[in-house]
Amino acid sequence: MRGRAARPVAGAVFLVLTAFRFPVLAQNLVNIESWYERGRSLMVEEDWYGASEAFMECLGLNSAHAGANAALAECYYELGEFDQALSWVRKARTLARGDMGVANLEASVLVALGRLDAAQAVIDEILVREPYNREALFVAGELDLARGQSANAAERFREAVRRYPDDRRLLVSLALVLGSLGEDETARSYIARALSRYPDDYRVHYYAAYLDAQGGRLSQAIRSAEQALYFKPGYGPAQSLLGSLRYRSGHYEDALRLADTLIARDREDATAWYLKALALRRLGRTADAIRVLTEAHDTVDPQDEFILFTLEDLLVSSTSLEDPQRARWASLHFQRGRDYRSRNLGDEAVYEYRRGLRLNPYAIERRDYAELLRLQGYPARYLEELRVIQDQGQADRNLNDAVETYSSLLSDALFHRWQVNPVEIGKAHWNVAVFSVASQSSFFHVDAALAASSLVREILIHNRNITPAELEIVQPSFSQAFRTAREAGVDYFLLVSVSEGERDISLQGELFVARTGSAVRSYSVFRTGEDRLRNAARSLAERLDVSLPLRGELVERRQAQGLIDKGRSDGIVLGMSFDVVPKNRIEISTEDIGLSYLAGDIVGTFTVDAVDEEVAAGVLSRAGFFDRIAAGDELVLRSEERKDESVEPAGANPELRRLLRTLR
Repeated sequence: MRGRAARPVAGAVFLVLTAFRFPVLAQNLVNIESWYERGRSLMVEEDWYGASEAFMECLGLNSAHAGANAALAECYYELGEFDQALSWVRKARTLARGDMGVANLEASVLVALGRLDAAQAVIDEILVREPYNREALFVAGELDLARGQSANAAERFREAVRRYPDDRRLLVSLALVLGSLGEDETARSYIARALSRYPDDYRVHYYAAYLDAQGGRLSQAIRSAEQALYFKPGYGPAQSLLGSLRYRSGHYEDALRLADTLIARDREDATAWYLKALALRRLGRTADAIRVLTEAHDTVDPQDEFILFTLEDLLVSSTSLEDPQRARWASLHFQRGRDYRSRNLGDEAVYEYRRGLRLNPYAIERRDYAELLRLQGYPARYLEELRVIQDQGQADRNLNDAVETYSSLLSDALFHRWQVNPVEIGKAHWNVAVFSVASQSSFFHVDAALAASSLVREILIHNRNITPAELEIVQPSFSQAFRTAREAGVDYFLLVSVSEGERDISLQGELFVARTGSAVRSYSVFRTGEDRLRNAARSLAERLDVSLPLRGELVERRQAQGLIDKGRSDGIVLGMSFDVVPKNRIEISTEDIGLSYLAGDIVGTFTVDAVDEEVAAGVLSRAGFFDRIAAGDELVLRSEERKDESVEPAGANPELRRLLRTLR
């Protein structure tokens, strides 16, 4: 104690002596410390911009000031500028190699940048020196979460809490991770402990509000958010959360007022504009909602997919086909479609053209869409689109000539030889309802699960294997979703949930048998960067499609030959073999995705020997002495199911990671 107390005295004596002999140097030293202390004070107030300026002034006077370098790195970290933070923290480490606090900051920055192996190396170095370094244990938990290992993070935080039972960050972190794992009661016990130890801490009240919100305890969450604002008026995250909670509670006027407050505080807050538009929509002010979303897209954040998707959804549901706004937003997708096509990205181009045609079905770009289908090897679909243009009265001589040419080219197609219309016989054999549960809401975009579920269902409309049920997407609870799906007679229902970070998104899809409510499959999709919502929704729909067994129907029978309603477009290839089973003998399996039928129910086999774009023909072989095969029987691919080769590892929870970063 004596030695530590003596240092300030010695420092003061040094400054006094320096002031006599080197007055300019002494003044510089005073200025350096003044700017540094000012920066630290602004950090306490969470004024990261002001603090950054102060530390820059400090470093302008002394670039080797280790504390200012480290503090500036922390400011950039809080502002989400992680590459800049890394640059400054590494300068700080060269100046203070033995400072474990600076090393921990470097590890946190590396985790945020996704450089997980480098972060692990820094954490290992710290824990070798100090096995129970509190900050290192916290960052190690962040690292587990970044790797998608939430259970490991929970155990790490639990062990750290045993060692440091009163640490605010560790208690809150453990509660948040346990909440994400569905251990709701245990999570509440830890947040309650944090509240009892830190009753005046606005951050603890804020995280308590978040946990209650995730658990659907809206009134309790509102009280906690209001407590956070009582202890720190104007705290942006709590205001944003309270606006979301007011919206979810049905208090749309209150949500609208809070959204306006957030926009007045920061006009660039895209999620506040989104909340305002949704509140206006719920209040029946559709035209105002469209206006707000349009302004948000044009002047705030053109890359916010939730804003664009909700805007287009409103236009489709509330405006006439002739509304010029539809043409404007459709042109955006057509331009993107042309761009993808120029880069030979056919599937992405098809998606964009479909989005555009959903808004403006009479657009001349339908010809470009038709041509794209032709180039992808689908002449029958190409011809079908040309005939749609004819029916719309937009045909010219060249188009009519193309219809005549392709009608002739397809005259020898299987469906012509069998005298069937592929449009009339083609159908999807799986019925799936897509839902979101009302209590699930993302940190950034309220009703994010509704938008994601709507997008997944829209994508499935164009799927040849699955028919998405036309049912209300938002369900009050799992039990109501189960009831709705069962009573509608669908095969499965998919519950979609969303978690978001600043630049990434995770979609979770839980698939249940509609007849029994049994869970049979879980899909986790993580995407980052631009178009992340679109890409995640497409991936989720594709994984659902691949995991469902390929089914077909025997449309026609001619002696030992048969025609089925699936073709090359559905993945049918020569040599494929199917069981033939009477339709009323097949049931949906309750243990896993698949179909259940007895070996004795199989009346024959079908082996493909000719494949067309829309249909396939093949040889029928009876099972047993009697020939019981008839048109209308169902065909099930003999390999048990198509393997889901697109399985992704469990992605990191971007929302949880973002919340932990704010705990620093």
